[in-house]
Amino acid sequence: MSSRKAHLTVSRVEPWSVMKFSFVVSLVCFIILFVAVAVIYATLSMLGVFDEVTSMMEALLEGDSGDDELGLDPAAWFSPGRVLGYTGVVGALNIVLITALSTVGAMVYNLVADLVGGVDVTLTEAE
Repeated sequence: MSSRKAHLTVSRVEPWSVMKFSFVVSLVCFIILFVAVAVIYATLSMLGVFDEVTSMMEALLEGDSGDDELGLDPAAWFSPGRVLGYTGVVGALNIVLITALSTVGAMVYNLVADLVGGVDVTLTEAE
């Protein structure tokens, strides 16, 4: 038995469809990123890594007089609100940028496909 083959050309990609798909994919990636950062933060916090880094930085930053001359607070850098807040901001920016860039990419593909004819795809029927 021979399998059937179909030779097709992708000559147009609908930008609205690409925008919806890329938004959902980037939203799922944001959720994965946020959960991963939260798990890694909790693990490092339980191991005492942030406490050790904070105490080391405080020891390095204190001057000869024994007080903090620069006015820096290393403990605030590693607070869960700050870490997860920055993760949320970066994730939200990624959602917007990935959605916008993929939509623009679909429009550019459509323009180029009008010039060169699109991408040829050969589909084979599974047995």
